[in-house]
Amino acid sequence: MTYRDFITSDHTVMLGKPVIKGTRLTVELILRKLGEGASHADLVHMYPNLTNDAIQAALQYAAEVIANEEHLETAR
Repeated sequence: MTYRDFITSDHTVMLGKPVIKGTRLTVELILRKLGEGASHADLVHMYPNLTNDAIQAALQYAAEVIANEEHLETAR
């Protein structure tokens, strides 16, 4: 499985933010809910069109974005 099977970005859907294909659920929303303590089961219950594989894809996508971000020097 690759996150590209589940994540898409289209400027006409949610202003181009990455979303789960066929939904308006953004990767950002999924990450926020997980960060607030929601489990995969909670998310699937709240959003019946969401699957565990799609949640995993959102995590993979986020990891890929972070792995490729540029690091800025911070002032001390």
